[in-house]
Amino acid sequence: MPSKTTVGTEVVDLNSLAKQRRDALPKATTYNLFDVTFTLPPIKALPFELQERVGDLDNTVAVLKDLLGAEKVKEMYAAGFTFGDLELIAQEWQKRSGVEPGESPASADS
Repeated sequence: MPSKTTVGTEVVDLNSLAKQRRDALPKATTYNLFDVTFTLPPIKALPFELQERVGDLDNTVAVLKDLLGAEKVKEMYAAGFTFGDLELIAQEWQKRSGVEPGESPASADS
């Protein structure tokens, strides 16, 4: 039952629609850069709190630490990752997540 009306207010149950959207998300992607391998989930599958932070490139390291763990980020530091490399990771991650460049991952269309 998708919706019902109670005393002048319609209640819409979005549970099945949300499940369909989540099921349709791309799979996690494994990346390799300078012999450092890491796997990132699609951006739209992240908890909302992380999605808000992904949109700001300045937060990329913090988000990567949350997703990959501090040890993997230390491995990235040791491999000599640059800010440009982080930008490349962010761009590829957005593209493979179905997020258009410049689109906020936490937009109303998410």
